[in-house]
Amino acid sequence: MFLKISTTFAIVGLTSLIAQAGDAVAIGYNDKGVWTAVMSYCSGTAKGGSDYKDAKGAGEAALKDLKKRAGEQQATSKIIASSNKTGNFAVASARSSTAKDVFAVGYGKSAEEAEKDAFAQLARQKATEKKKVHYRYFSHGEDGK
Repeated sequence: MFLKISTTFAIVGLTSLIAQAGDAVAIGYNDKGVWTAVMSYCSGTAKGGSDYKDAKGAGEAALKDLKKRAGEQQATSKIIASSNKTGNFAVASARSSTAKDVFAVGYGKSAEEAEKDAFAQLARQKATEKKKVHYRYFSHGEDGK
């Protein structure tokens, strides 16, 4: 149940943001090593704006938000991707043959390219079962395009 709630928060939070700069994706894990929440942060303004964060700052903000939302369920957390790129991103997961969930963040000029990149990364990690895109987002990076 907590996993579904956390994923819903992540999806709602991401779809309500229009990224303007740095971005990062963080995952929280419980004490058994099972992921409990996925969170992303995207700056709300372009470089120089009041809500601008580069990739490092976006990572710190994502971890802070993840800790707040996951609470005591979270034993550890890590950043799985961060960038200052402009483009489309897709956060996806799949199950490996060892029954472990693996995550990847794909990048591309279109949403389709980003999703394809994420699934290709998962395939290279031999995670091909129960493939799922958790969310997609667009980010304007430092180049502002």
